[in-house]
Amino acid sequence: MGIVVSLDEPRKEGSKPSLDAIEKIVAEDMHRVNRLIVEKMESRAPLIPQLAGHIVAAGGKRLRPMLTLAAARLCNYGGDRHITLATCVEFIHTATLLHDDVVDESMLRRGQESANALWGNEASVLVGDFLFSRAFQLMVSDGSLKVLKILSDASAVIAEGEVLQLLTTNDTETSEEAYLEVIRSKTAKLFAAAARIGAVVSERPKAEEEALESYGMNLGIAFQLVDDALDYSADQAALGKTVGDDFREGKISLPVVLAWRRGEDEERTFWRRTLERQEQEDGDLEHAIALMGKRRALRDTIERARHYGSIARDVLGIFPDSEAKAAMSEAIDFSIERAF
Repeated sequence: MGIVVSLDEPRKEGSKPSLDAIEKIVAEDMHRVNRLIVEKMESRAPLIPQLAGHIVAAGGKRLRPMLTLAAARLCNYGGDRHITLATCVEFIHTATLLHDDVVDESMLRRGQESANALWGNEASVLVGDFLFSRAFQLMVSDGSLKVLKILSDASAVIAEGEVLQLLTTNDTETSEEAYLEVIRSKTAKLFAAAARIGAVVSERPKAEEEALESYGMNLGIAFQLVDDALDYSADQAALGKTVGDDFREGKISLPVVLAWRRGEDEERTFWRRTLERQEQEDGDLEHAIALMGKRRALRDTIERARHYGSIARDVLGIFPDSEAKAAMSEAIDFSIERAF
């Protein structure tokens, strides 16, 4: 059963932001991306399209490839390269999900059984490797060394971020900066690369490339901050994964960092037992959530997300007003307000 914690005052009905606007402006391009995804998942090994197709068909927001498509539209791009590169971005993301679920021993992904729950860890890791390899084939086929550098660098940083997260797991004295370095690497870097690619294929000035990279980076940080708050506050059906996974795995996210830093000795003893030593009992998750509420850890995590969202919105200021700009701005609001 999901544990629902209100993070703020309820919003007025009908005022909730969504991805509808960005989905609308990239709809035709996204259909082409989806066709290319299916085409490039084909393999002599039947398990590859079967397993990869499972996670792709499970849905998800497709926010990262949509950023590439929307950024290209923002920059008035008229070619086809963004289709291949958005597909590449989605393959990188899907590969990381397959690997993540093995590392985390997750049984749910996007509200369905995870690939490793259905096919086992070995198959999930190997198909993830296949998707990474396919992504690099797509990068090379684009023919741009600049694009290859941006996306290959992002892939390396993501892997590094996953290792950094392993190092902070069970360490209750992890600093906020160390936590932020993890999420910049494992989550926000791909958002940044996805958005920057739109300016690169459009051959826009360096200032616009950097603005879109900053937009993606700050949006990605905000997105992950909200994800980490939702792990302690969302309904399982809405979240699409098991609520409290981070707690059970001993992951140190910002809500934990804040609750630890602001807590008294008795509270820190609780965090050491449950997260460092992994000695968890019935009712511990509920107590953890109560302590986070007492120390405003969840609300302040969302406030941090709003801060990074504001930075993402500000950097769009160099672009003229357009449907694409408005849609990318609403994507920021959606990424944060989905917490409510």
